[in-house]
Amino acid sequence: MTTDHWYQIANADEVDSPALLVYPDRAEENVRRMIKMVGDVRRLRPHMKTHKLPEMIRLQLAQGITKYKCATIAEAEMTAACGGAEVLLAHQPIGPKVRRFVELVRKFPRTKFSTIADEASVIRELSAACVPAQVTVEVLLDVDCGMHRTGIEPGPRAVELYRLLTRLHERSPCASPPPPALSPGGGEGKARAGVMPGGLHAYDGHIREPDPAKRAEICETALAAVEVLRKDLLQAGLPVPRVVAGGTPTFPIHARHTDVECSPGTCVFWDAGYGAKCPDMDFLNAALVLTRVVSKPGGNRLCLDLGHKSIASENPHPRVVFLNLPDAKAVSHSEEHLVVETERAREMELGACLYGVPWHVCPTVALHAEAVVVREGRAQQRWEVVGRNRRLTI
Repeated sequence: MTTDHWYQIANADEVDSPALLVYPDRAEENVRRMIKMVGDVRRLRPHMKTHKLPEMIRLQLAQGITKYKCATIAEAEMTAACGGAEVLLAHQPIGPKVRRFVELVRKFPRTKFSTIADEASVIRELSAACVPAQVTVEVLLDVDCGMHRTGIEPGPRAVELYRLLTRLHERSPCASPPPPALSPGGGEGKARAGVMPGGLHAYDGHIREPDPAKRAEICETALAAVEVLRKDLLQAGLPVPRVVAGGTPTFPIHARHTDVECSPGTCVFWDAGYGAKCPDMDFLNAALVLTRVVSKPGGNRLCLDLGHKSIASENPHPRVVFLNLPDAKAVSHSEEHLVVETERAREMELGACLYGVPWHVCPTVALHAEAVVVREGRAQQRWEVVGRNRRLTI
């Protein structure tokens, strides 16, 4: 099999469709490239929301990555269960999530947990839940650096909100020390139970400028406001242990700043969307969808078993780019079917396999209960997509 057809599976007849395919060797190479781009593995905090797989966490641990970023309680639990040393829940805990998050911290004392917040009421509620549970949680101030989705705008109000973290921490009682056999974690030694200032979190997912120079300029401008806030906090005598910033398009830019932790996610699998928007970034497609021709409506049309339930459909077409049928253009899409037009329709037989690169791989992974693992041109095993669940044990 040539490298031009690296994606083909010799035993495809053993894999039902639609299916999510994962190529671990290519994903491992992407992780190596991530580490090289950052320069210091200790400054890498990859977001695991893309892959949601315990096996990928263990693959990253083997390469020296110990810090992770998650979006859900279930993702955080999965990561901690795999041995992640530091886990940041990058989703402000509200409602039942406060209780669940505290329970998570108690269940995994070997893991250092943190989360984000942009409202005083959330910080107070989290502190009130942590104190009786005898756990300590670092809270990073979520800073709006231009995306206008979550976060507080840099400025005096942000300083005051961060100051609240310090006041609550100083007023909290000391937590009980953990058993001697346990490594430092959620409630360690003489740490005070409750919340404590953990630094700043700034996600710039709105920055997707294809031109690398313009992307860097926009990113640096956004980061400058965050840096001013950090200096204001330090001048006020407030600790800022870390700044966690960026996503996949901007993490190489943030990597130029040695005092920033980088949190890319999509590049572990890569997808057609970032491949088109960020052609300067050298990553390999490591997750595909397998689909088959299930009907030939006539003319130059093919019907595939790749509906909304198996490929992320929040974006306009193309929602998938086929490696072995690149001219295919979507004409209709429904729950179980994708109809495409192609000049090669007549030569395609019923049951023919197509290998597609998702336009957006992260929600595509979440649509599949398992991933078919492809090594050396063969489907060899299956991995449960554990992190797609909203609840594991907590």
